[in-house]
This record gives sequence, C-alpha cells and structure tokens, in this order.
Amino acid sequence: MLKRVARLFTIKTRFEAYLVTYAIAVGAVERGRHYLDLYPGALGWTFALLCTGVVFLAGGKLLDSVRPALAAGVSPMTAPQPWARRRRISGSRPRRPRPCGEGSTAAPRTD
Repeated sequence: MLKRVARLFTIKTRFEAYLVTYAIAVGAVERGRHYLDLYPGALGWTFALLCTGVVFLAGGKLLDSVRPALAAGVSPMTAPQPWARRRRISGSRPRRPRPCGEGSTAAPRTD
C-alpha cells in the first residue's frame, strides 16, 4: 500500500515535470512578493530575483531527470543517430602494413 502511495508522488513524464515547475514558479513569485514587502529597496529585489532564479535550476533538473538515459559511456554528442548509416568494411579484404623500406614509394619524413 505504501508503494502505491509513493508512486503518486513520482514524476514520470515531461508534462508532469512542467506542471511541477509551474507550481514551483508560482510559489517563488509569491515568496518574492513577500520579500519585497519585508525588505524594501535593493535587498528585497535581490531576494525576489533569487527566488525566481531557483525555478530555472529546479526546472532544468526536473526535466533532465525524466529524460531517457543514454548507455553508459556514451555522451549525447557522440551518440549514434538513427538516420546515420555506417559504412561496412569488407572482411575479405587483406590488411597488411605498408612497406617502409628502401623500395617504398612513400616519401620519408624530414621534419
């Protein structure tokens, strides 16, 4: 029964993350208004801006937490794209090192 109740408080989709972020934003703006009343001047404005800035941090973390995870060791920049085709290298082609001797056509390095 406790697991059933705990499942209600788990954010599973991006839509739910947006709803929670909106609720955090409403609360942050209200708290910022209270700070403006309590601390008139620059200090109140600073606290109000800090309250609303926290929404961006919390919203980003919430959205990242519901994004599907990539495989271990794969960064998002190097993840294989579904539309990308891979070149197939024939397994029957012999692989041997190039000759580096005197009869080689490769130019020797001079640097």
